[in-house]
Order: sequence, then structure tokens, then C-alpha cells
Amino acid sequence: MIALRQAARLPESATRFPARHVFERNVLSYRRLWLVFVAGFIEPVFYLLGLGVGLGQLVGQVEVDGMSVEYAAYVAPGLIASSAMNAAVFDSTFNFFYKLKYAKTFDAMLVTPLRLGDVVSGEVAWSMTRSGIYAAIFLGIATILGLVESWWALLTIPAALLIGIAFSAVGTALTSFMRSWHDFDYIQLGLQPLFLASTTFFPLSVYPGWAEPLVQATPLYHGVTLCRNLAFGAQGWGDLWHVGYFVAMAALGVAFTKGRLRTLLMD
Repeated sequence: MIALRQAARLPESATRFPARHVFERNVLSYRRLWLVFVAGFIEPVFYLLGLGVGLGQLVGQVEVDGMSVEYAAYVAPGLIASSAMNAAVFDSTFNFFYKLKYAKTFDAMLVTPLRLGDVVSGEVAWSMTRSGIYAAIFLGIATILGLVESWWALLTIPAALLIGIAFSAVGTALTSFMRSWHDFDYIQLGLQPLFLASTTFFPLSVYPGWAEPLVQATPLYHGVTLCRNLAFGAQGWGDLWHVGYFVAMAALGVAFTKGRLRTLLMD
């Protein structure tokens, strides 16, 4: 396989941004699967209407950085972050596993002039883009419902892209260890507490003192906090910590994925 790949390799100057071909393949593959794509951003809307609007009638106002806001407006930025996470994880786990283990898509790609780094970058870029699309659509729905408090909320879209690339990088790394579809139960086991216990629906102050550091260590907490600060125009220098967290998470995930795929596909 390595010999075929080397024989097919073109000079590096012959093409620019080769990872875009992997990205384009993912775009084209969803042309007839648009219902699956749409279903991904419907779920957070149900949570917004059911818990944010419905339960919000009982909760009333919530205080955020000295401001009193509706509970639904408080929940909306958290759901932007969680929808970005779910979009990235879906593509970087289930879809990635199918292409790696069953369709042998990556084996075929590596016989072309594409390099291993191009494949990983293209896959992560697609997952990141899907996260951004979900976040943009959800933000538009929240705006229509009158739940957006500041123009700074537009920055939740690039924040969602950052969340997407970080979760996608880690998702692909973890998927490289999956042996069968049954192993994905562990992914769901990890996502559920992240979704429920990362301040998406409740402020950090409601947790016991011993649990607060655990919550603050979770990646979704950083995403929810970043999106919430931007949504309410309460951003500050402390948000750079959240950005740095995701940059490190993405860099480590991509590097680890490349190492694992080199072992699985090229040895």
C-alpha cells in the first residue's frame, strides 16, 4: 500500500490545500442525507422549548453577571455549545468508525496523493463546519424567539467552530480505539453527564463544593461558559482560558489521531 501511495504522489506544489478534497467528499455524501443532517439541530430546539420555555415558566428569572434574564435565554447559549459538541462527536465517532473499519474510505484515500495529515484535517474540518452550521441555525431560532440579549451573540458561531474542532479531534482519537459498534456505549456514557452537568441548564453555584472543580474540568463547561459570556456581552480576559483549553484539546487530539491512523493504516 505504501508503494502504491508513493507512486501516486504528486509534487507538493501540484495542489493547494489537499485536505479540501476530503472536506468536499463529506459535503457531497450528505446531498441525499439532508434529513439526517437536519435532525441534528432539531433536538436542541426541543430542549429549548421544553425546558427553556416550558420549565422556564416555573423558574422565572436567572441572574447572570448582575443581569436578570429569562431562564430560556440563560439556557440557549448552553444549547449552542452542546449542539456544536454533538455535531462534532457524531461525525468524528460513528461516521468516522464506519469509514475506518467498514467502508475502508481512508485506505482508499491514502492510495491517492493525499497524505495522512490531509485526511485527518479534512475530517476534522467537516465536523467543525457541521458544528458551526448547527450553532448558526440554533442562534437564528433563539433570535426569533427573542432570547438573544446582545449583538455579541454572533461570536457564539466562531466559538462553536472552536468547540467543534476540539471535540472532533478528540472524538477521532477515541474512535481509533473502538473495536465494534458496542464500544460506542462508552461514548454515550460520557456525553450524557457532560450534557447534563456542565452548567447547560444550571449555574455552577448549585453544585456541591467538591463537585465544582470536576464540572470546571469538563470541556463542555468551557464551551457553555464561553458561549454564555458572549451571548450576554459579558466577555472578558478570562475567556482566553476557555479558548486556550479548546486549542490545546484540538492540537492534542489531531496529533494523537495522526499517530493512531499511521499505526492502523500504514504499518
